Amino acid sequence: MDARTRALAALCVTEIVSWGVLYYAFPVLVGAISADTGWSVGAATGAFSVGALVSAGAGIVVGRVIDSRGPRVVMTTGSVLGVLATLAIAGAPSLPLFYAAWALAGLGQAATFYPPAFAALTGWYGDERVRALTTLTLVAGFSSTVFAPLTAALLGPLGWRGTFLVLAGVLAVITIPLHALLLTPPWRRQDRTAASDGADADHARGVLRSPRFVLVTVVLTVGAFGLYATTINLIPLLVGRGLDLGLAALALGLTGAGQVLGRLTFVPLVRASTPQVRVAVVLLLGSAGVVALALVPGPAPLLVAFAVVAGAGRGLHTLLQASTVADRWGTRAFGRINGVFSAPVTLAVALAPAGGVAVAALVGGFPTMFLVLGLGTVLAALVGLAV
Repeated sequence: MDARTRALAALCVTEIVSWGVLYYAFPVLVGAISADTGWSVGAATGAFSVGALVSAGAGIVVGRVIDSRGPRVVMTTGSVLGVLATLAIAGAPSLPLFYAAWALAGLGQAATFYPPAFAALTGWYGDERVRALTTLTLVAGFSSTVFAPLTAALLGPLGWRGTFLVLAGVLAVITIPLHALLLTPPWRRQDRTAASDGADADHARGVLRSPRFVLVTVVLTVGAFGLYATTINLIPLLVGRGLDLGLAALALGLTGAGQVLGRLTFVPLVRASTPQVRVAVVLLLGSAGVVALALVPGPAPLLVAFAVVAGAGRGLHTLLQASTVADRWGTRAFGRINGVFSAPVTLAVALAPAGGVAVAALVGGFPTMFLVLGLGTVLAALVGLAV
């Protein structure tokens, strides 16, 4: 096994654990946090949102540092910050300190979640990056499958604070050594000169200031919000259609299977399409499932099938986020360009759960929300064909 393969295998493991501890554990624990502390669920969730905001902003800086130093130092530091943040969350005695702990967690997320991993694999694999990115997202897609039930199992005997303490230990024992010891393939920037550094900076500025970059970023951000806000709010829609809670929860779970199925089609899609067509196909696929869920009242098996289709679009969207910058502007100065590109997409994903509920309240219900966001995603797909 060569250094690149070892690094890819390490990232597959660390992405599962990082997402599981710093993202998927919180929705499982928030009810217990509220009950124990007296903080409202909304107030506690606000701290989680602050972490997402910090992550989106810090990701811009993280991308620049990866370009200069490589992913090993950045992601190892991110793991250490994530561990410290999780310990601080577990011990937070007041709501302001809980918010501060989640802000620190946002720094850890920015240096350990998908964008830095995508930058690492793009730098190491170059033209072979699509298979590596697909492998990573296929494996890491099981993070919620592993950590949601694990967190729930720990909650009963340990409480939410004890659960976060155990999860901090898991994060430390697994991610810090894997990042430090296995993210070792040579980084292309080690032999760069001052002149080439300046040329890369000029290239990045030119890309970031271009109307095309702005439009592509808007298209992927709108698509992210539409697909995530609808699939994450699938249960209230389906319960309103007459499904019982158990079946609605099963449908939500099957969107995860849809994500995996969608990602399996990405490599042949790359071979058969241009970057513009790929964006349109992915967003139209996801929006087809979303719009169908908005318009079709049943029966239940058909609604579940539409949920899987929407999940496939959401899964493919992750790979679009990973590959869009390199597909259009190459791998030069990838970290800093992708950091800026990923910031609003990351923010849209983070705000999608609450944002979907807010849109539903504004337009008069979840079916109308699904329709509005589905059609918005269709519009984004059509714009994507032109850029």
